[in-house]
Amino acid sequence: MTISRFEVFTTVVDLGSFTKAAKKLNMTQPAVSHAVSSLESEWGVSLLIRDKKKGLRLTEIGQKTVIHMREIVSRIEKINQEIAFASNIEKGTVRLGIFYSASACLLPKILAQFQRKYPNIEFVLFEGTYEEIIDWLESGVVDVGFIIETNEATAYETLPLVKDDIVVAFSERHFLNKYESVTIKDIANEPFIMPKGMYAPYIFEIFKDAHTEPNICFEVQDCTTIANLVKEGLGITIGSKLFLKTHSQLKYRDLAVKNVRDISLAFNSSKTSPAVQAFLKEARRVYDR
Repeated sequence: MTISRFEVFTTVVDLGSFTKAAKKLNMTQPAVSHAVSSLESEWGVSLLIRDKKKGLRLTEIGQKTVIHMREIVSRIEKINQEIAFASNIEKGTVRLGIFYSASACLLPKILAQFQRKYPNIEFVLFEGTYEEIIDWLESGVVDVGFIIETNEATAYETLPLVKDDIVVAFSERHFLNKYESVTIKDIANEPFIMPKGMYAPYIFEIFKDAHTEPNICFEVQDCTTIANLVKEGLGITIGSKLFLKTHSQLKYRDLAVKNVRDISLAFNSSKTSPAVQAFLKEARRVYDR
């Protein structure tokens, strides 16, 4: 049993592919396969289910042991980073969970400043939904996650970055273009494209407060798909101003009833490496609120 095998195995699990893991680790695919097989042989258990149609899946024992393997790999990484920072040779890896609007609008500004100071620190980005990012934080796949803060208690410490307005978006020729701001009653009968996931409760609550319901024509998970449907005039939507303003062919207006969400970084302070601490410090400086 070696720690290098743990690193190989967790990388295969995180990327869902022997080929991608080999590329990431600068190894050959047979070497990656051998490392995983050797680990399974040594322990006498199957850790992965290899299915050509469904891809790689963890077995029950694989799900239990990968948590501990990630912890061991993470602790070794922290030791190496502590030594490097003490020697003024900053290096390490920061694994970030991020959703689309944050990766497009918030992260570049932080990275531009951060990499001037710490050019040897690498970043691994995991893009997903809000729900996936929380899962990645819980399972240790990511060190830091961009999240939308809610009223629910969280198990993580958070670093607030920006406040993001919730706006109504529509196509260029829509009649809402004539309005300075929009009420829910203005759009009650309009075909509505409902975002799935964390946004949905926000939106339903807004309509409920106006004593009406959205006229849903599509329910869509992907933000870019929603933007394209709106652009083609297939419906309107309510969403993040931060994201929607990146689509120049869309128009948007503020809601008459103000609705704001907080975008923050979530992390576990007891598990932050020197590289992660440096990233959080730079993010705090860039988005000083």
